Amino acid sequence: MNDRIDDTAHYRTLDAAHHIHPFSDMGALNRAGSHVIVRADGVYLWDSEGRRIVDGMAGLWCVNVGYGRRELAEATFAQMNMLPYYNTFFKTTHPPVIELSALLAELTSFERFLYCNSGSEANDTALRVVHRYWALQGKRDKRYVIARKNAYHGSTIAGTTLGGMDYMHEQMPSPVEMPSPVAHVAHIDQPYWYGEGGAASVEDFGIERARQLEAKILELGADHVAAFIDEPFQGAGGMIFPPPGYWREIEALFRADAWARGRGRRGFGRGKGGGLFVGVERGHVVCLRVSMVCPSKRIRRASPRPCREYALLSSDAEHQTSFNPLRSRP
Repeated sequence: MNDRIDDTAHYRTLDAAHHIHPFSDMGALNRAGSHVIVRADGVYLWDSEGRRIVDGMAGLWCVNVGYGRRELAEATFAQMNMLPYYNTFFKTTHPPVIELSALLAELTSFERFLYCNSGSEANDTALRVVHRYWALQGKRDKRYVIARKNAYHGSTIAGTTLGGMDYMHEQMPSPVEMPSPVAHVAHIDQPYWYGEGGAASVEDFGIERARQLEAKILELGADHVAAFIDEPFQGAGGMIFPPPGYWREIEALFRADAWARGRGRRGFGRGKGGGLFVGVERGHVVCLRVSMVCPSKRIRRASPRPCREYALLSSDAEHQTSFNPLRSRP
């Protein structure tokens, strides 16, 4: 036991001296001492004190199949020996990325995939895609992206701006100092009935919050709105699920008009065209047409039905560039 305590003190000292934790008050953390995790198996973690812990958070919502899976370790070892890394710039590709992309196309209703290092980077890329798409359409005035307050879309400058967390915005430059694609972000209220619903019924509150999107589009002008980004449920914002009827109301708006629509980091998205994902609101199936998807933690099986529309990127094959990585099945 004393050895484990000594190891804990040693690791905490090094951690405090050399490691900056994300989203942390480092003074308070170093005074209390960090929690040192030393091994894992299945759904369990063990810390440096020898305590076994159920990993209810699955790492950071990303350990989908548990720890200690020998088949994953063996597959990784074999690939590291064969080809540990190579880029896909400069007209180059390799079998793992080809085979993974083909498998994802079978599991989802998408046809093409672009890989990033994080959800933050994926949402930055999605923002570039949206602006590139409207530029190709000759509609450069469509620059505003509508997001929700208390949303989380990453911690880069673009991701933080798309997100709606005030304490993160306080760390940012003013909109005037930011480049145009980042400055043109507008927010509507989150669909958080429990915290903000007041005397309204759950259903009425959800519809009212969904209709804020249409109101914001009318305020900004439809010719100036490029996209709407949302989370199917707010994870970092507090595990907030929208009330029944919320998505059906928003889906009706997107069936009537043409704006790109994407979901950032956790889950899926929808738009005028694109892949088809299916959600459920208390037994009612809601089919979501997707322009872009930016999953950061895990990919779940989508509807196997192909979508007969093209995503809001570019249907012209000559414009299928790296700024246009996703398109639905024709």
